[in-house]
Amino acid sequence: MFTIEHDFDATVITLIDETGPNTRPLNEDVVILTFDDRVIVEQMNADGEEVARVTFTMHQLAELRLALNLPEGNYRIEKDS
Repeated sequence: MFTIEHDFDATVITLIDETGPNTRPLNEDVVILTFDDRVIVEQMNADGEEVARVTFTMHQLAELRLALNLPEGNYRIEKDS
């Protein structure tokens, strides 16, 4: 399950872990904040005491999107001028 909310300066997507009874422990929700110039992915640690945060530039996000569908190897995408 997921939710999408539009805030003043960001779109917030929350991925909610759902599982059947007795299949595995639930993971914390993953929150994705999208801005004009960056994307932030957050998740609370297992203890619930600290948020882990990763910030991607739009170029890094484009590279990640490509990497998910490419075979093993080294790649470089050229930035548009």
